Amino acid sequence: MKGIFFIVSFLWIIAVCFAMNFKQPGEKERLKAIGLLSELSETLKRAFRADSDFEPVPIPAPGDWLYEHPESGQTFIDFVNSNPNKPDKKRKRIYLQPLGDFPRERSPSLEKLKDYASAYFSLEVEILPPLDIKESMLTTRINPYIGTRQILTTDILNLLIKSLPERAYCLMAITMEDLYPHPSWNFVFGQASLAGRVGVYSFARYDPVFYGEERGKNYKKIMLWRSCKVLVHEIGHMFGIEHCIFYGCVMNGSNHLKESDARPHHLCPVDLRKLHYSVGFDVIQRYRELQGFYEECGFGEEEEWVRRRLKNLYTD
Repeated sequence: MKGIFFIVSFLWIIAVCFAMNFKQPGEKERLKAIGLLSELSETLKRAFRADSDFEPVPIPAPGDWLYEHPESGQTFIDFVNSNPNKPDKKRKRIYLQPLGDFPRERSPSLEKLKDYASAYFSLEVEILPPLDIKESMLTTRINPYIGTRQILTTDILNLLIKSLPERAYCLMAITMEDLYPHPSWNFVFGQASLAGRVGVYSFARYDPVFYGEERGKNYKKIMLWRSCKVLVHEIGHMFGIEHCIFYGCVMNGSNHLKESDARPHHLCPVDLRKLHYSVGFDVIQRYRELQGFYEECGFGEEEEWVRRRLKNLYTD
């Protein structure tokens, strides 16, 4: 028994040490990531201020993204120095490209996703005609663990780069098919090319049936809630925004569905400032449009968060 106890304790110490590869940033590091605000308007100072509406990024548990991928983070200055893509007079539209079928009984509303992306990024969004998977000559495989068909994301990204519309800031493919980025990977929710301004993500794993479970009464609402979150996460990458390690943020990485569900819909002060730098939207108007969307879709927690955020922006 002592030998078994020693082995278990030794393995636990190794696991803890491995987890310590990621060190949760302290308050000074988080404020430094936001950058100096003194030259900004009073509204923007309040919008990018790290107040009680934003919580530090959670300490990762075994299996979580930062536990297995201890990233160093991207500050606002890092972002600016990376010379990120920006919408301009010609390229100022987000295109959504459906890939394969979207059966109503198990798919989120494309129109709702369009509305959400438009409110979130303050840009015009257009849905393109669907692409046929077979005719597009995409590499597929049968997942060896669950026996479902998957599409290779690199093939999709290469196809999108070749068909990027002239007026597109970015092009995002959306599909109900499961995805994988490399033969060594089990699956991926989505993948984006920062330089190519293209990306793809899948809703397949947001359907309870995928896991052999029954669909509850609110499954369509839950699927839309999840799909909206991963949509803006992946499009955020195409603005040059990397995974966030500073606050709880929609740009936090995720390794599994539980971790994806746990991250919020909103952008933290660091990443909101990055998006504002690229798009230059009216912060108050953006929040109002998001509040209207959340209210319409019944996303109660998100609506309440935006309501509280707007109140804090108006009362300093």
